[in-house]
Amino acid sequence: MSISQEPIFQWLSQYAYQPNIVYIAVVAVMLASGFGFPIPEELTIISVGLLTYMGAHPELFPPPYSGAPVVQGYEAAVVTLFAVLFADCVVFTLGRVFGRKILAMPRFQKLFTEERLGRINGWVKKYGMYAVFIFRFTAGLRFPAHIILGMSRIHAWQFALVDGLAAMISIPTQILLIYHYGEPILQVFHDFKLWILEFIVLALLFFLLKIFVLPKLKARRKASPK
Repeated sequence: MSISQEPIFQWLSQYAYQPNIVYIAVVAVMLASGFGFPIPEELTIISVGLLTYMGAHPELFPPPYSGAPVVQGYEAAVVTLFAVLFADCVVFTLGRVFGRKILAMPRFQKLFTEERLGRINGWVKKYGMYAVFIFRFTAGLRFPAHIILGMSRIHAWQFALVDGLAAMISIPTQILLIYHYGEPILQVFHDFKLWILEFIVLALLFFLLKIFVLPKLKARRKASPK
């Protein structure tokens, strides 16, 4: 699985030894992706991961000069995670403040079709704040879903918590695996993506159940008369 021909990688690779420009570009790209522009978030994450691998292996990718700054693995993981969460929270806030006006804008009519709104509202009604996790991994629905979530009764802290947990599980993991193992790990992502996603879903549901649901059940049992 090669992304060397992808425009986003070719663009970012020009600044492989100018990490500050890469980090600013990542924030800008994630904001654009969060607003529904056709810039695949996953390709950006993979591209950043490959830049960190290039920086960690000067014997394979000689820098332009000795001591040239590189895109650091853990630093890039934190910046990319922040960029994704910031973009998601901005879109959620816009939904909370301007949601109805956005839905009424002609330029957004193609995004907010009846079919999409039906799916989004159905999942929110069924899963509540846990639907945030589903939308984090559903690129085609992410922007309209975050707008609708902002208009819903879900609190901002609930959105940030679930969205942050989903992002923390997936984004730094991808970047750091590529940072350590390079492009060969991409085939693993491709072959086992569904399996990994199912595992992440189960792990998150277990965590949320343990933190939020079980304490309430125990409290009800103690409060109920014997």
